[in-house]
Amino acid sequence: MLEVLNVTKRFGGLVALKNVSLKIERGERVAIVGPNGSGKTTLFNVINGVYKPDEGRVLFEGVDITDLPAYRRAHLGIARAFQIPRPFPNITVRESAAIGALFGSYYGRIGVREALEIADEKLKLVNLYDKRFELTGRLTVPELKLLELARALASKPKLLLLDEIVAGMPPAMVDHLMLLVRRVADEEGIAIATLVEHVMRAVVRFADRVIVLHLGSKILEGGPEEVLRNPLMEEIYLGRRWSP
Repeated sequence: MLEVLNVTKRFGGLVALKNVSLKIERGERVAIVGPNGSGKTTLFNVINGVYKPDEGRVLFEGVDITDLPAYRRAHLGIARAFQIPRPFPNITVRESAAIGALFGSYYGRIGVREALEIADEKLKLVNLYDKRFELTGRLTVPELKLLELARALASKPKLLLLDEIVAGMPPAMVDHLMLLVRRVADEEGIAIATLVEHVMRAVVRFADRVIVLHLGSKILEGGPEEVLRNPLMEEIYLGRRWSP
Protein backbone atom coordinates (compact mmCIF):
# COMPACT_ATOMS: atom_id res chain seq x y z
CA MET A 1 0.00 0.00 0.00
CA LEU A 2 2.72 2.48 0.97
CA GLU A 3 6.29 2.67 -0.31
CA VAL A 4 8.85 5.16 0.92
CA LEU A 5 11.80 4.98 -1.46
CA ASN A 6 15.25 6.31 -0.49
CA VAL A 7 13.88 9.42 1.21
CA THR A 8 16.24 12.10 2.49
CA LYS A 9 15.06 15.28 4.23
CA ARG A 10 17.36 18.13 5.27
CA PHE A 11 16.78 21.24 7.33
CA GLY A 12 19.75 23.43 6.49
CA GLY A 13 22.80 21.45 7.60
CA LEU A 14 20.73 18.96 9.62
CA VAL A 15 19.92 15.67 7.89
CA ALA A 16 16.67 14.59 9.57
CA LEU A 17 16.17 11.54 7.30
CA LYS A 18 18.93 9.80 5.37
CA ASN A 19 18.07 7.43 2.53
CA VAL A 20 15.10 5.83 4.36
CA SER A 21 13.05 3.16 2.61
CA LEU A 22 10.10 1.16 3.94
CA LYS A 23 6.93 -0.60 2.84
CA ILE A 24 3.58 -1.03 4.58
CA GLU A 25 1.09 -3.59 3.30
CA ARG A 26 -2.70 -3.37 3.43
CA GLY A 27 -4.00 -4.24 6.90
CA GLU A 28 -0.50 -4.39 8.42
CA ARG A 29 0.36 -2.92 11.84
CA VAL A 30 3.80 -1.30 11.94
CA ALA A 31 5.50 0.44 14.86
CA ILE A 32 8.17 3.01 14.02
CA VAL A 33 10.43 3.27 17.04
CA GLY A 34 13.34 5.48 18.03
CA PRO A 35 14.52 7.95 20.66
CA ASN A 36 13.80 11.67 20.49
CA GLY A 37 15.44 13.21 17.43
CA SER A 38 15.61 9.95 15.47
CA GLY A 39 13.52 11.28 12.57
CA LYS A 40 10.19 9.59 13.32
CA THR A 41 7.98 12.67 13.12
CA THR A 42 9.81 13.95 10.06
CA LEU A 43 9.11 10.61 8.38
CA PHE A 44 5.39 10.92 9.16
CA ASN A 45 5.43 14.49 7.85
CA VAL A 46 6.91 13.25 4.59
CA ILE A 47 4.34 10.43 4.33
CA ASN A 48 1.29 12.64 4.89
CA GLY A 49 2.52 15.63 2.90
CA VAL A 50 3.60 18.20 5.48
CA TYR A 51 7.13 18.05 4.07
CA LYS A 52 8.38 17.27 0.59
CA PRO A 53 11.55 15.13 0.64
CA ASP A 54 14.76 16.55 -0.78
CA GLU A 55 15.46 13.17 -2.33
CA GLY A 56 13.42 10.03 -2.86
CA ARG A 57 9.76 9.28 -3.52
CA VAL A 58 6.56 8.31 -1.72
CA LEU A 59 4.12 5.92 -3.44
CA PHE A 60 0.60 5.10 -2.25
CA GLU A 61 -1.22 2.20 -3.91
CA GLY A 62 1.32 2.37 -6.72
CA VAL A 63 0.79 6.09 -7.41
CA ASP A 64 3.59 8.63 -6.87
CA ILE A 65 2.26 11.13 -4.30
CA THR A 66 5.59 12.83 -3.53
CA ASP A 67 4.36 16.22 -4.75
CA LEU A 68 0.78 16.02 -3.43
CA PRO A 69 -0.20 18.33 -0.53
CA ALA A 70 -1.50 16.89 2.73
CA TYR A 71 -5.18 17.56 1.99
CA ARG A 72 -5.00 15.62 -1.30
CA ARG A 73 -3.43 12.69 0.52
CA ALA A 74 -6.27 12.79 3.03
CA HIS A 75 -8.73 12.43 0.15
CA LEU A 76 -6.79 9.35 -1.02
CA GLY A 77 -7.17 7.69 2.39
CA ILE A 78 -4.13 8.72 4.44
CA ALA A 79 -5.22 9.90 7.90
CA ARG A 80 -3.20 11.03 10.90
CA ALA A 81 -3.85 11.33 14.63
CA PHE A 82 -1.43 13.77 16.22
CA GLN A 83 0.56 13.46 19.44
CA ILE A 84 -0.69 16.83 20.71
CA PRO A 85 -4.36 17.27 19.77
CA ARG A 86 -5.33 20.81 18.83
CA PRO A 87 -9.04 20.65 17.99
CA PHE A 88 -11.33 23.66 17.78
CA PRO A 89 -12.27 24.11 21.48
CA ASN A 90 -15.65 25.77 20.93
CA ILE A 91 -17.35 23.12 18.81
CA THR A 92 -18.81 19.87 20.05
CA VAL A 93 -17.05 16.54 20.22
CA ARG A 94 -19.47 15.28 17.57
CA GLU A 95 -18.69 18.15 15.21
CA SER A 96 -14.95 17.67 15.73
CA ALA A 97 -15.16 14.02 14.70
CA ALA A 98 -17.38 14.91 11.73
CA ILE A 99 -14.61 17.13 10.30
CA GLY A 100 -12.65 13.95 9.59
CA ALA A 101 -15.53 12.51 7.58
CA LEU A 102 -16.01 15.71 5.56
CA PHE A 103 -12.38 16.10 4.56
CA GLY A 104 -11.14 12.51 4.29
CA SER A 105 -11.80 9.95 1.58
CA TYR A 106 -15.53 10.84 1.62
CA TYR A 107 -14.64 14.36 0.45
CA GLY A 108 -17.23 15.77 -1.94
CA ARG A 109 -19.48 12.71 -1.64
CA ILE A 110 -21.31 13.31 1.66
CA GLY A 111 -23.00 16.20 3.42
CA VAL A 112 -23.02 17.36 7.03
CA ARG A 113 -25.83 15.01 8.09
CA GLU A 114 -23.95 11.94 6.84
CA ALA A 115 -20.71 13.20 8.39
CA LEU A 116 -22.39 13.54 11.79
CA GLU A 117 -23.76 10.00 11.53
CA ILE A 118 -20.27 8.69 10.76
CA ALA A 119 -18.93 10.72 13.70
CA ASP A 120 -21.46 9.09 16.03
CA GLU A 121 -20.36 5.64 14.89
CA LYS A 122 -16.67 6.35 15.56
CA LEU A 123 -17.36 8.06 18.89
CA LYS A 124 -19.16 4.91 20.02
CA LEU A 125 -16.11 2.92 19.00
CA VAL A 126 -13.77 4.96 21.24
CA ASN A 127 -16.28 5.32 24.11
CA LEU A 128 -16.86 9.06 23.69
CA TYR A 129 -20.43 8.86 22.41
CA ASP A 130 -21.91 10.00 25.74
CA LYS A 131 -19.88 13.21 25.47
CA ARG A 132 -20.73 13.97 21.86
CA PHE A 133 -22.57 17.21 22.68
CA GLU A 134 -19.92 18.55 25.05
CA LEU A 135 -17.51 21.24 23.88
CA THR A 136 -14.20 19.79 22.77
CA GLY A 137 -12.32 22.22 25.01
CA ARG A 138 -13.75 20.52 28.10
CA LEU A 139 -12.25 17.10 27.40
CA THR A 140 -9.32 15.70 29.37
CA VAL A 141 -6.03 14.97 27.61
CA PRO A 142 -6.72 11.19 27.32
CA GLU A 143 -10.22 12.00 25.97
CA LEU A 144 -8.71 14.39 23.41
CA LYS A 145 -6.46 11.59 22.18
CA LEU A 146 -9.47 9.32 21.81
CA LEU A 147 -11.19 12.10 19.87
CA GLU A 148 -8.14 12.37 17.59
CA LEU A 149 -8.51 8.67 16.87
CA ALA A 150 -12.26 9.00 16.23
CA ARG A 151 -11.71 11.94 13.87
CA ALA A 152 -9.05 10.05 11.94
CA LEU A 153 -11.22 6.91 11.68
CA ALA A 154 -14.18 9.01 10.52
CA SER A 155 -12.17 9.94 7.44
CA LYS A 156 -12.40 6.29 6.28
CA PRO A 157 -8.63 5.81 5.99
CA LYS A 158 -6.78 3.12 4.14
CA LEU A 159 -3.60 4.07 6.02
CA LEU A 160 -3.77 5.51 9.54
CA LEU A 161 -0.73 7.27 11.02
CA LEU A 162 -0.76 7.39 14.84
CA ASP A 163 1.73 9.93 16.19
CA GLU A 164 2.73 8.95 19.76
CA ILE A 165 -0.93 8.45 20.61
CA VAL A 166 -0.17 6.63 23.90
CA ALA A 167 2.47 9.09 25.17
CA GLY A 168 1.71 10.18 28.73
CA MET A 169 -1.12 7.69 29.23
CA PRO A 170 -1.33 5.29 32.21
CA PRO A 171 -0.47 1.64 31.46
CA ALA A 172 -4.09 0.45 31.60
CA MET A 173 -5.09 3.11 29.07
CA VAL A 174 -2.18 2.13 26.81
CA ASP A 175 -3.31 -1.50 26.81
CA HIS A 176 -6.94 -0.57 26.13
CA LEU A 177 -6.07 1.78 23.28
CA MET A 178 -3.69 -0.65 21.58
CA LEU A 179 -6.27 -3.46 21.74
CA LEU A 180 -8.87 -1.09 20.30
CA VAL A 181 -6.57 -0.07 17.45
CA ARG A 182 -5.74 -3.70 16.69
CA ARG A 183 -9.43 -4.59 16.53
CA VAL A 184 -10.21 -1.66 14.24
CA ALA A 185 -7.32 -2.56 11.94
CA ASP A 186 -8.46 -6.17 11.71
CA GLU A 187 -12.16 -5.41 11.22
CA GLU A 188 -11.77 -2.59 8.70
CA GLY A 189 -8.60 -3.71 6.91
CA ILE A 190 -6.75 -0.49 7.70
CA ALA A 191 -2.97 -0.38 7.57
CA ILE A 192 -1.71 1.38 10.70
CA ALA A 193 1.69 2.88 11.42
CA THR A 194 2.37 4.27 14.87
CA LEU A 195 5.30 6.27 16.23
CA VAL A 196 6.61 5.12 19.61
CA GLU A 197 9.42 6.73 21.59
CA HIS A 198 9.48 5.02 24.98
CA VAL A 199 6.26 3.04 25.60
CA MET A 200 7.51 -0.35 24.47
CA ARG A 201 4.53 -2.24 25.90
CA ALA A 202 2.52 -0.58 23.13
CA VAL A 203 4.89 -2.04 20.53
CA VAL A 204 4.53 -5.58 21.81
CA ARG A 205 0.74 -5.37 22.05
CA PHE A 206 0.24 -3.72 18.70
CA ALA A 207 2.82 -4.39 16.01
CA ASP A 208 3.28 -7.06 13.38
CA ARG A 209 6.57 -5.44 12.46
CA VAL A 210 8.90 -2.88 14.03
CA ILE A 211 11.12 -0.36 12.23
CA VAL A 212 13.81 1.42 14.27
CA LEU A 213 15.13 4.84 13.31
CA HIS A 214 18.23 6.44 14.80
CA LEU A 215 19.85 9.71 13.76
CA GLY A 216 17.69 9.77 10.64
CA SER A 217 18.59 6.29 9.39
CA LYS A 218 16.71 2.99 9.49
CA ILE A 219 18.88 0.63 11.53
CA LEU A 220 16.61 -2.32 12.39
CA GLU A 221 13.48 -4.01 11.08
CA GLY A 222 11.70 -7.19 12.14
CA GLY A 223 9.22 -8.74 14.56
CA PRO A 224 8.62 -6.97 17.91
CA GLU A 225 10.44 -9.42 20.19
CA GLU A 226 13.34 -9.86 17.78
CA VAL A 227 13.88 -6.10 17.48
CA LEU A 228 13.35 -5.19 21.15
CA ARG A 229 15.89 -7.81 22.25
CA ASN A 230 18.53 -6.57 19.80
CA PRO A 231 21.57 -5.08 21.62
CA LEU A 232 21.37 -2.01 19.37
CA MET A 233 18.14 -0.99 21.10
CA GLU A 234 19.93 -0.71 24.43
CA GLU A 235 22.73 1.27 22.84
CA ILE A 236 20.56 3.91 21.20
CA TYR A 237 18.18 4.35 24.15
CA LEU A 238 20.94 4.53 26.77
CA GLY A 239 22.97 6.93 24.68
CA ARG A 240 25.90 4.65 24.01
CA ARG A 241 27.92 5.11 20.90
CA TRP A 242 26.38 3.67 17.76
CA SER A 243 27.76 3.52 14.26
CA PRO A 244 26.15 2.11 11.10
